[in-house]
Amino acid sequence: MIKHLFVNLRHIIEERISRAPEILVRLRSHTIWEKMSVSLCFTVQGFPTPVLSRCSCFPSRISRSAYSITENSISCSDQTLICAKCNVLVLKNPFIFSCIVPLSHDVCFTHIDVQFLEKFGVTFATEGETLTLKCSMLITPELKRLRPRAEWYRDDVLLKDSKWTQLYFGEGQAALSFSHLNKDDEGLYTLRMVSRGGISECSAFLFVRDADALIAGAPGAPMDVKCHDANRDYVIVTWKPPNTTSESPVIGYFVDKCEVGLENWVQCNDAPVKVCKYPVTGLQEGRSYVFRVRAVNSAGISRPSRASEPVAALDPLDLERTQRDVQIPSPPTNVHASEISKTYVVLSWDPPVPRGREPLTYFIEKSMVGSGSWQRVNAQVAVKSPRYAVFDLAEGKPYVFRVLSANKNGISDPSEITEPIQPQDTIVLPSAPGQVVATRNTKTSVVVQWDKPKHEEDLYGYYIEYSVVGSNRWEPSNHKPIKYNRFVVHGLETGEQYVFRVKAVNALGLSENSQESEAVTVQAALRGNVSHMACPSYPHGITLLNCDGHSMTLGWKAPRYSGGSPILGYYIDKREANHQNWHEVNSSLITRTIYTVEDLTEDAFYEFKVAAANLVGIGQPSDPSEHFKCKAWTMPEPGPAYDLMICEVRNTSLVLLWKAPVYEGKSPITGYLVDYKEVDTEDWITANEKPTSKRYFKVTDLHEGHTYVFKVRAVNDAGVGKSSEISEPVLVEERPGTKEIYSGVDEEGNIYLAFDCKEATDASHFAWGKSYEEIDDSHKFKIETEGNHSKLYFKNPDKSDLGTYSISVSDTDGISSSFVMDDQEFERLMALSYEIKNPTIPLKSELAYEVLDKGEVRFWIQAESLSPDSTFRFVINDKEVENSDRHKINCDRSNGIIEMVMEKFTIDNEGTYTVQIQDGKAKNQSSLVLIGDAFKGVLAESELQRKEYLRKQGKMEQIGDFRPGLQLMVANIKKETDFKWYKDGSGVDVEELPDLQKGECHLSIPKVLYRLPVTNDSFCWTYSRFATQSSKPAIMIFMNSCKKRHIFYSSIKDVAWLQISEPTEKDKGNYTFEIFGGKESFKRTLDLSGQGIFIRPDLLCLFIDYADFIGNRRITVKTDNRGKVIGGLPDVVTIMDGKTLNLTCTVFGNPDPEVVWFKNDKAFEIDEHYAYSLEQGKYASLTIKGVTSEDSGKYSIHVKNKYGGETVDVTVSVYRHGEKMPEIKPGQLAKPRPIPPSEEVLKPEGK
Repeated sequence: MIKHLFVNLRHIIEERISRAPEILVRLRSHTIWEKMSVSLCFTVQGFPTPVLSRCSCFPSRISRSAYSITENSISCSDQTLICAKCNVLVLKNPFIFSCIVPLSHDVCFTHIDVQFLEKFGVTFATEGETLTLKCSMLITPELKRLRPRAEWYRDDVLLKDSKWTQLYFGEGQAALSFSHLNKDDEGLYTLRMVSRGGISECSAFLFVRDADALIAGAPGAPMDVKCHDANRDYVIVTWKPPNTTSESPVIGYFVDKCEVGLENWVQCNDAPVKVCKYPVTGLQEGRSYVFRVRAVNSAGISRPSRASEPVAALDPLDLERTQRDVQIPSPPTNVHASEISKTYVVLSWDPPVPRGREPLTYFIEKSMVGSGSWQRVNAQVAVKSPRYAVFDLAEGKPYVFRVLSANKNGISDPSEITEPIQPQDTIVLPSAPGQVVATRNTKTSVVVQWDKPKHEEDLYGYYIEYSVVGSNRWEPSNHKPIKYNRFVVHGLETGEQYVFRVKAVNALGLSENSQESEAVTVQAALRGNVSHMACPSYPHGITLLNCDGHSMTLGWKAPRYSGGSPILGYYIDKREANHQNWHEVNSSLITRTIYTVEDLTEDAFYEFKVAAANLVGIGQPSDPSEHFKCKAWTMPEPGPAYDLMICEVRNTSLVLLWKAPVYEGKSPITGYLVDYKEVDTEDWITANEKPTSKRYFKVTDLHEGHTYVFKVRAVNDAGVGKSSEISEPVLVEERPGTKEIYSGVDEEGNIYLAFDCKEATDASHFAWGKSYEEIDDSHKFKIETEGNHSKLYFKNPDKSDLGTYSISVSDTDGISSSFVMDDQEFERLMALSYEIKNPTIPLKSELAYEVLDKGEVRFWIQAESLSPDSTFRFVINDKEVENSDRHKINCDRSNGIIEMVMEKFTIDNEGTYTVQIQDGKAKNQSSLVLIGDAFKGVLAESELQRKEYLRKQGKMEQIGDFRPGLQLMVANIKKETDFKWYKDGSGVDVEELPDLQKGECHLSIPKVLYRLPVTNDSFCWTYSRFATQSSKPAIMIFMNSCKKRHIFYSSIKDVAWLQISEPTEKDKGNYTFEIFGGKESFKRTLDLSGQGIFIRPDLLCLFIDYADFIGNRRITVKTDNRGKVIGGLPDVVTIMDGKTLNLTCTVFGNPDPEVVWFKNDKAFEIDEHYAYSLEQGKYASLTIKGVTSEDSGKYSIHVKNKYGGETVDVTVSVYRHGEKMPEIKPGQLAKPRPIPPSEEVLKPEGK
């Protein structure tokens, strides 16, 4: 303690020793704009206190009058001088500024300094509200007898305490309160603190909006009601009209009066007056009145204006009466029209002289020019004031007037007649203002300037309106006319584009709108005439990061605002504790926010301050740091983290960033702990139980609307280290209009992250980061920033790009956001990118076929749309076919239909049909597999349709020449060998001679035709066979058919059958079967009208055994009841991952079969990924949503009932994004594997 006292005493003694001036902080170079103010400062020490004696900074070509130099007037000695110089670059005129400081032996008088700590800003309010504008300040020195004077001004008019405003000044605060706001209170408010040292002031605009109208659509209230030319019974009331941006125009006004002390308002005019001026008569002499005005439009009447100041009904001149006795007064003099309107004329005159002691009254008479007669205007009402408004005048007709004075003794002679006066408006609506120019000002305001109208006489002022570009919705900026042609429009949205227009105002109303200004984007501008707008703000958060006993490593946070120009670097000043003078640490700029100060005294205490510099100049320095002791750090724990930054503030969370400690301790840092607490509470809460290895942390579960502070502690093997500096208080609340990073894919298929920031300025920098580390990898990423929009492109996206991406925008209020790129989002973007890079033509219909009436087969496909430049090709079994007589190919691009018609469909056409389409970059293809049963069905249907067509045309189709016979092969024959054929013991003549060389002998057998007609009420079949007389029918020919659902089958065996697909009620009835063979015929009838036959409406088969048919005269009705798959499934399916796979087939069986799906011969459960359905008992389908490579394998459908069944296998192959699509290969129908019937069915009947 004693040591510190001696040290302090030593510093005091040293500071009072006489010494020459020494510059501690030198002048620094500045670059400024033309016409911009600049402050050049330096720090000097010496005892006694040095003063500025002379400045030389003026080039020979520049007048000294253009500069203002502040000097301390102190007498000094000429013995010792010291000079400081700096370069000042002012666009075209660079010059050297030098200051000469002499040694002084006197002490100057210190003036009162007022420093504003908290200022009032631009304020928006509504009529009827209460409001207080206040400003806190620091007054140095605080002297009760020499306190500065606080003066409040509105539009440069001094305000005083009144009914509407209350002023307060004390305890370091000045306030102006409004008890009931009105549009009259709108304007530019200025607080001026006046002291002996000068004037300190701050200003801001107060906007007062209209209160909600009592009637929807009614106008706002008039304002600025004033009284003029008050007399004993007469006063002129004027006011200013309201702005009507969205309401209908004002058509007139009502004027109300009220005696002071009463609350009874009386309407003065019966009809609305159109001009903002009205003469009120009939006042009672000696009483005081207040007036108010209401506006009227087509929707209704507005709220009343604020009442005027009270006015007394007295003669303001009240000339001293003469002592001379006057009986009858003389006539008035100087009768003239003081105001002329379309509806009235105001007459004024001078009272008679002498006027006498008796009270005077006046009578006014009028006469239309040329009429020759006079009419008394106020016959019933005596006028006591030398002014009167004459109404009820014919528009456009000239009049003359005269006035008579009267007292109790009589009436005077008439005055002289006036010149002819014609009632008309002497003022007209103002013309529209000229060109409107809008320029950027701040992040929320724009400066609007315009040319005045050609005739600006009698103007009340201007109304300014604004509109967002493209919205066509106009909003008023000011609600009270302004008189100058320049205005700052506040309350705009940063980054939005606006246009502006202006209207002029006079007593008749509003002018037409001016032309709209050019669109301007709301952003902060570099203001050359306001120095603090160009210099950066002050750095903050100075922290001691390391100390070795001779140097200290400091860290600090960059300024929040760069001043519209990038920050070039920093200057550091230092001083020892208990010293008054600051010393410069660095003469050249420091580009980083960390610096090691060398050459310090061990165990001494130091404090530091930092100032930032940009192209414009040096900003305000930071507040002095706390006292740091220069003692070497030897503790094993790590030092403090530094440069804490808070970003992504939302309603319940935020992200905290920091930098690693400079001093790690005795072992490497293993993690960090994040602590937080609410302001004004004592207990800290640790956000993470385990230390995080990352240098960022998202703090969650915070309370919305509460304010928190944060700190970070580093951890190593030795324990928890020093705590970082406590962050600034943060209000946990999401900013209105907060934007987030969003992902997308552009037209070229490139994946990107994007962010929009309307608050960005020209000096703002969009900093993209991954894991909150700034991205600088140009091989992986590309950043494009234009205006307030920035994109981060992924050049070659892969799994390594997964993670957290962030962005922060400098020169804003901490705007930031983050985005998590997880597997799901990455796969979605990759799929979208693949679709864009490999576009697919959307199809309305896949490739399909239909059989035409002539037996032709038409293959067709339909796309959503096709351009004229689209191309296509048909591929059959991997071979492209072209338009020909056999394959007629056509394309209707307007409807997107591509078709191919095959005139004759034969057994050679079995296989896979594919259509490939290309339209620009977009491609698609569709395939149709016609193999096995599917092909046979199409072939049979084609042949039937062709034969039916030929039958209708009266033509028969020849089916070959069948000649049954016997052939004999004999060996070891001679030329003399004779061959003889016998039938039933009788010889048969042979037309063909035997071939003795080959040993062959042939016998031709005559043809016998067997016919089997099958008929019922709805169709007819004719079935024919050729056979020998002794054989059964062996060869089948289809002659005609009437229905596609009825198919007649036969085989080389003695059985034929009729198959009825999907039998209905119409198929019931009697069926007749006839067989014609040689000379005999056989006929049988079967009744199928019973109910038992049509148990299952899928398939009905009538079996005809020839032996039973001819011998037992019986037809057997059978059904194929086993479970089976109809229509078939493809044996192989290839699909891209992410798509949805659907396997569908038709199943049959009686009773209904059981359907089970297998994967790799194992049953699997149905869930959200796998979906199974069985519709109408016969349509089975398996759906796999979002297939992946794990879904590849063999899928089987198992269909079985008691009569047996079958299993069909399908192989599914899944390929990934970006892989080449597999080549088209001919498809095969999956071959079913039979399932035997149950043992119950296999048992013989009766056993």
